Amino acid sequence: MSAAAGVIGPNAVLQHAAVIRRHGGEARLAALMAAAALDRLPTGDAMIPEAEAAALHRALRTAPDAEALEREAGTATADYILAHRIPAAVQRLLKALPAPLAAPMLSRAIARNAWTFAGSGSFERRTSWTFALRDNPLVRGETSVMPLCVWHAAVFERLYRVLVAPDCRCRETACAATGAAECRFEISRGRGAQASR
Repeated sequence: MSAAAGVIGPNAVLQHAAVIRRHGGEARLAALMAAAALDRLPTGDAMIPEAEAAALHRALRTAPDAEALEREAGTATADYILAHRIPAAVQRLLKALPAPLAAPMLSRAIARNAWTFAGSGSFERRTSWTFALRDNPLVRGETSVMPLCVWHAAVFERLYRVLVAPDCRCRETACAATGAAECRFEISRGRGAQASR
């Protein structure tokens, strides 16, 4: 599933901006936006060009605390989704179900709404615990020795922790920026054992 016209949800930028403000104030946010060649933040009421989000993510990755900031922004994005996009009744249902039943429901919902965070990339739900994103616009053209999609992983992890089981972890096990064919995200439980259902 992919979005046409290269657009992505505004939270790919807005939640990062809020985190930067908390950790460096308006001056740091202004510097980051200048580095990304952005002259204003999105309003939040419409999809935005994925190139703008990619530029902000790329600029942020040069910061020494980039990983922590990306993780915090991903968690905040998931919290926004929980507060504004998933009905309370659905959340109560998922929380009441055992993890092997809640995970398939949540993973299908994530796949149905992938256009909001995958941009023009192609998102696939492989299992209830594994996702793949091909041609991820937020790392397109990037080169790294380490996976770069901390924001995506943090969004998935927070949603699974709240709605499936509090011991869920999400790890990016392959990243296009490292030369892999896709960015792959795997959810596990407990001490890191791969969940299989």
